Amino acid sequence: MEDAAVPLELVFHFPAGYPSCAPGISVSSNRLTRAQCAAVRGELLERAQSLLAEPMVHRLVLWVQQHLRHILAQPGLGGGPGPCPSAASETGDEALWMALLHLDHMRARSRYVKTVQQWASDLGLTGRLMFLGKAILLLLQGRRDDIKAYLVLQKTCRVDVDASGKKCREKMLSVLLESRMQPEHARFPAFEVRECSGVDELRREFEANGLQGLFSEFVLPLVK
Repeated sequence: MEDAAVPLELVFHFPAGYPSCAPGISVSSNRLTRAQCAAVRGELLERAQSLLAEPMVHRLVLWVQQHLRHILAQPGLGGGPGPCPSAASETGDEALWMALLHLDHMRARSRYVKTVQQWASDLGLTGRLMFLGKAILLLLQGRRDDIKAYLVLQKTCRVDVDASGKKCREKMLSVLLESRMQPEHARFPAFEVRECSGVDELRREFEANGLQGLFSEFVLPLVK
């Protein structure tokens, strides 16, 4: 699509609960800066929240066609033109972020786990979903925008069920950490689910990837 001769590529990632929750959205353009692409993506995700429970992709495309010029005119988005890389083209450890989440519970565990795995796959995220007794930890690694998109899905989709068995959103999510990965941090090669038999096994999941400081500061107080 184009607005004032600006080509814009949108890629939609559809979670299992669509359209009851928003799709993931990637934005790229060889005519826009990274900040401009991020602003367009943010506006689209916000717009998608007002269209839940109804098909929305076509409406989102029409909306961005009509509002692209206004989005790009926002303060702080100036500067010379430059490519905004797509998720597939961006590489390098300097672009990697991680997030550590604590989930309070999973009533519909099988479906919940499959949904988390699907979201991670759709967004190109690696990491671990780890269980230790009642403790549920989710460690994500990838591009910052993709982690942000995951958090939107996690908070807006009806991924679990309440005490009466009715589908519900995740209301007890805690984001323990969201930060840029450091040189000593290794990236998990894939996204996997781990059922840990004890604290030492859980500790090893972190230590194997240079994340022992993360474990000591955020995880150990939860599982002592």
